[in-house]
Amino acid sequence: MTLRLFDTAARELRDFTPRETGKVGMYICGLTTQGAPHIGHIRFAVAFDVLRRWLEVGHGYAVTLVRNVTDIDDKVLRKAAESGEEWFALTYRNERLTTEALDALGVEPATYEPRATGHVPDMVTLMETLVEKGHAYAAPDGSGDVYFDVRSWPQYGSLSHQSLDDMASADDADPRGKRDARDFALWKGRKPDEPESATWPTPFGSGRPGWHLECSAMARRYLGDEFDIHGGGIDLRFPHHETEQAQSRAAGLGFARYWLHNAWVTVRGEKMGKSLGNALEVRTLLKTTRPLVLRYYLTAAHYRSTIEYYPGSLDEAAAAVERIEGFLDRAARRGAIPPAGEYAVSDLPEEFVLAMDDDLGVSGALAVVHETVRAGNTALDDGDDEAVLAAASAVVAMTDVLGLNPLAEHWSGARDASVEAAREALGVLVAALLDRRQAARQERDFARADAIRDELAAAGILIEDTPSGARWSLARPDRSDRTDQTDRTDGAGAGAGAGAGVGPAGRPGRAERAGG
Repeated sequence: MTLRLFDTAARELRDFTPRETGKVGMYICGLTTQGAPHIGHIRFAVAFDVLRRWLEVGHGYAVTLVRNVTDIDDKVLRKAAESGEEWFALTYRNERLTTEALDALGVEPATYEPRATGHVPDMVTLMETLVEKGHAYAAPDGSGDVYFDVRSWPQYGSLSHQSLDDMASADDADPRGKRDARDFALWKGRKPDEPESATWPTPFGSGRPGWHLECSAMARRYLGDEFDIHGGGIDLRFPHHETEQAQSRAAGLGFARYWLHNAWVTVRGEKMGKSLGNALEVRTLLKTTRPLVLRYYLTAAHYRSTIEYYPGSLDEAAAAVERIEGFLDRAARRGAIPPAGEYAVSDLPEEFVLAMDDDLGVSGALAVVHETVRAGNTALDDGDDEAVLAAASAVVAMTDVLGLNPLAEHWSGARDASVEAAREALGVLVAALLDRRQAARQERDFARADAIRDELAAAGILIEDTPSGARWSLARPDRSDRTDQTDRTDGAGAGAGAGAGVGPAGRPGRAERAGG
């Protein structure tokens, strides 16, 4: 089967063929650690975690994933100055918060996670090459700035499909030393108000790297001169990814062969960002929302579709997760479930595979998951254990690919031995009460049967009578006291359970970036 991915540069679906048989090199722009991450920041990591899992499980590739940390840039220095702390203390604290958020949401660790500050020599080498080839120049004003000459590279604009004459000026440095206002900074000479600790020596003067130079150098260090996939948020397409591609190829590097971009998380139609005052920090949401539910919410939409956040979004995601868990719990009580982590790719339904191979069609893949859950519940009611095992195996395999398998060690880790023992004890007690209730009904003592049902309901246990007998489940927790940080407006979106897609990511822009 052929995996097809939407290549931003080509603006079309392309068959994915790796550069090296059996191996995939992938670079995704991580966060600028200027603050605590919100769900808009984290969406990219979840989206590309799904891609990585599908490349590994669905196609058997060995994936090398590089996700950088931008720990030095203008915003980091400005925020550190405002808070009166060292810039490296601020960025390290927020890097740890980001790592905790990614781990909580089940994002697998990157193969390499380089910090920009640890790769300055690589950046200086790349910058010197560009100067030697005539594609970069030192500012003549003695500021120490070094700029990329965009007019020296005719392909500049090819990724975002823009004409150079239509581009706005690059506002990443003082334009006084530029030959063209659209030239972007490779290196920024030290300013009088910037700390000495944020300065490195170069042949062109002391200073620090420009944002764009950082990623080109780190991608080359860990993936070589050419690699398979470069990904990130749609707001990075221009100028960041455009400049990365230009400076890397101008230096003689093949760089990325496929470009993938995920869309935003929005609130009332606006991109989520701290500057809008509508940020929903991961650590705050996890106080009232299970990590698996938040992961489902961020996974359910196609990666190129916008997710519109509104009060109730997470409740819909919670309901979807609980349907999956409810089936697997029922199947486990019947002993018709594969051991954790034991499934084969052959357990994946064909419709699921086709959806995933079609540009990671997660919404279609989840539709197959829920249809299989429904079929499995029917098989449970019918007492068809063979069909239950087949359904459970398929659900486990599909959700594992998506990072949503409730039985996976990451999510079930909360169910330690004592918790599992308590669940088993609860099951025995509930079964005994249900036997008494059934006996009361057979004796037509409906008052006693109703009293048992009410007693269970008061304990948070719901009873559903089916042709094959009563089945029970834990009631969903009451989320009415959860404080939502935004108010729903008309036309806010379809909801996380169905993906909340608002349309494919498209236009290049200069909006506030979520990564770097």
